[in-house]
Amino acid sequence: MVQTIGNPLSWTAKVFGRGMRHLEEGTSELGGDDDTAIVIRHIGIEDLRFALRKGFEDFQALRSDAIFIVLIYPIIGVLLVLFASNADLLPMVFPMVSGFALLGPLAAVGLYEMSRRRELGLDTGWVHAFSVIGSPSFVPILVLGGYLVVLFTAWMLCANWIYALTLGPEAPVSQTVFVSDVLTTGTGWVMIIVGCFVGFVFAATVLATSVVSFPLLIDHHIGVPKAVVTSVRITRENPFTIAVWGAIVAGLLGIGMITMFLGLIIILPVLGHATWHLYRRAVASAPSKRTAQDHT
Repeated sequence: MVQTIGNPLSWTAKVFGRGMRHLEEGTSELGGDDDTAIVIRHIGIEDLRFALRKGFEDFQALRSDAIFIVLIYPIIGVLLVLFASNADLLPMVFPMVSGFALLGPLAAVGLYEMSRRRELGLDTGWVHAFSVIGSPSFVPILVLGGYLVVLFTAWMLCANWIYALTLGPEAPVSQTVFVSDVLTTGTGWVMIIVGCFVGFVFAATVLATSVVSFPLLIDHHIGVPKAVVTSVRITRENPFTIAVWGAIVAGLLGIGMITMFLGLIIILPVLGHATWHLYRRAVASAPSKRTAQDHT
């Protein structure tokens, strides 16, 4: 039987209502109640190619770019206007934009669910990206997402501190003077080098702890600790491949940003779907104990 979602307000209320009913159950799942054996596979560059290819196929089939056009771009527009109109915030533009990658695994949760459903042959559309809200997995995902938000906040504080110790603490006189000071002075280059190093540490931490943890929480009720430990194990046992994956993600996001964010319409959903397929290549486990009703 064909299901309809009704008008957006009633559908949203229904989904959040289901999420509230699952709140107690989801809280109890923070530690996990799924004893599925998780086996780590060795992955190589060919697995990355496979994941990207499958991610692009999901993107073409599901048109998940609609999510970013409707939801993400208005937010980006507001932030850009805010930063452009306030000189005090100018030094934080690059840290904010580059730090977006720290929140990427959380932002892509809906895309993982869409790829999971398509993989199982279930009815799948972009509205299913929000069905995670109605699952017991929602609470563990929120907790792990909160961890990423904390890291993002810490990165922004560190970036502000680095600016204050180099070109600051006063606000830039203008955009032109700020760019000139960054690129043509010794303190500007110190800020660049130290900032890139600190940013790399934050990015590596997020990559190691979240490369498969969010897909695992969607696919199994294993709890946050086991999901994070599994992600770290995969990184430890496949350091070169995961490093290459991190470089691919950083490079593609950079391309998306220098195209005035237009490239992100394709790049973000492709990377999100590809991450699900990379998880499938990296983790061997028994069939999920999740029921079909978990995220419907």
